[in-house]
Amino acid sequence: MIILFDLDGTLIDSTEAILESFKVAFETHGEAVPDSKLIKAEIGHPLDVMFTTLGVEEGKVWDYVDAYKMHYRIISCQKTVLLPHAKEAVELASQHATLGVVTTKTAKYSIELLEHLGLMHHFEVLIGREDVENPKPHPEPIQKALQALPKGAKNVWMVGDTCMDMLSAKEANVIGVGVTCGYADEINLINCTDYIHSNALEAVRFIANR
Repeated sequence: MIILFDLDGTLIDSTEAILESFKVAFETHGEAVPDSKLIKAEIGHPLDVMFTTLGVEEGKVWDYVDAYKMHYRIISCQKTVLLPHAKEAVELASQHATLGVVTTKTAKYSIELLEHLGLMHHFEVLIGREDVENPKPHPEPIQKALQALPKGAKNVWMVGDTCMDMLSAKEANVIGVGVTCGYADEINLINCTDYIHSNALEAVRFIANR
């Protein structure tokens, strides 16, 4: 069995670090900072998509991304925490399956975060934004993760908190399990998958008993 996890809203809460880094990026370029609700609604999308949706001109998007990353890399470990039951979820999952992470965050920073939080050793692969051409909801990130893991697994699962995770799983012929502890609207999430649980631990318990 293989279980893949999203990060933000599924295993970790880096909201404070994300909002602060967006604030720095907009202020660096002399622009007003969008309302935090607007920013949080976009979490899970790649940074360039987030900045575009928040009104940044196409030609300036990557300058904003660079400003964001310069600040985020300094504060991310300090201002990121595990979501409740996330540690137990990963530990339980590791007893039943080979594990991986599929995220739209930068892989380098994601690995540093998981090492800081004491969980990286449980994962055999981590696919981040820079590892793919097409991020979630495209199936490429999941497909790339599976290429690095043992072949022939009878069951492959993707645990995530947004419809992007669930759509990516569906397109990759993987079973998606949604969790409501993250950023997506619960009603929308229900429409994206057949399986919904309150957090990653409940999702893993469900998977382990299938």
